[in-house]
Amino acid sequence: MPAHDDPLFRTGRVHIAARQRGVDITAVVGLALHVPHVLAGLTLVFTASYAVDILGGPPWWVTLGGWAVSGALVFHRPCERLMARLLFGLRHPTPKEAVPLRAVWREVTARAGVDGDAYQLWVEDSHGINAMATAGHIVGVTSHALRTLPPAQLAGVLAHELGHHTRGHSWASLLTFWYALPGRLAWRLLLRLATRVERLSAGAAIVVVGLFGAAVIVLATSTYGLVFLPLATPYLAAAVSRRSELRADEHAAVLGFGAQLMDVLSQEHERKSRPYAAPRGRGIPATKESITARLLDDHPDVHTRLHHLHCLQKRLENRR
Repeated sequence: MPAHDDPLFRTGRVHIAARQRGVDITAVVGLALHVPHVLAGLTLVFTASYAVDILGGPPWWVTLGGWAVSGALVFHRPCERLMARLLFGLRHPTPKEAVPLRAVWREVTARAGVDGDAYQLWVEDSHGINAMATAGHIVGVTSHALRTLPPAQLAGVLAHELGHHTRGHSWASLLTFWYALPGRLAWRLLLRLATRVERLSAGAAIVVVGLFGAAVIVLATSTYGLVFLPLATPYLAAAVSRRSELRADEHAAVLGFGAQLMDVLSQEHERKSRPYAAPRGRGIPATKESITARLLDDHPDVHTRLHHLHCLQKRLENRR
């Protein structure tokens, strides 16, 4: 069914708001949580740049400055297109896909007062119903969602992703990932080196462990224990990410697509929860997720999202 045949969709003049983007509290807190990781990355890049400078390479400030401004590439359109293809595995929509997708996107952005042409629409070849918002202007949706969702439900999914962009979630998460990457790589290298301690002799292992322990004590004392904050960051960042998902759901509901988004969530949850057949016809029981896995999950469970949307729908109806 064409998008314009749905009663939820309208035609007419589009009014673009003067302020189309913002930064909500979840984006700010997410950035703040990764400050230690960013500082660690900055220290590592500075050390590497200084070493290269001493060895006759380019001046350290050139390398460090290039890395510092590299985050701006998140908003550079050609770089976004490269990220969409190479990093996220997206493709341009086919002409058949582009017609309904752009029609639905036009309605969603029109309701939000946002210039829809400022964003790039992409498609992911997948059998699930999902979408994504990343970088500065990338909005992706799965091919299965395009084939199976009615226009109004597709609009609810896209309105959710638009909420991530307009509230600053998308660029903030990608920036923190990029600037914290040197620290993450260094940490993985340390863990790999730690596995080789077992191959050392007993005396050498004691010396290595002693030096490492002394370094940890010195750092903990000099930073008043703040050096251990990055250990809790994954759990705190996951909690903030879950809250940002609820805020994106709220954005879709405010635009008038709350009920449609609830339908999509319910249908997808029902599809995923169906037991699939084992070789002999026996259902494979679902494994209970551990507490640690739930704390590290960056998306709230479906029941939480449905409850949040249901309460929000009631509040919006009472205001009318």
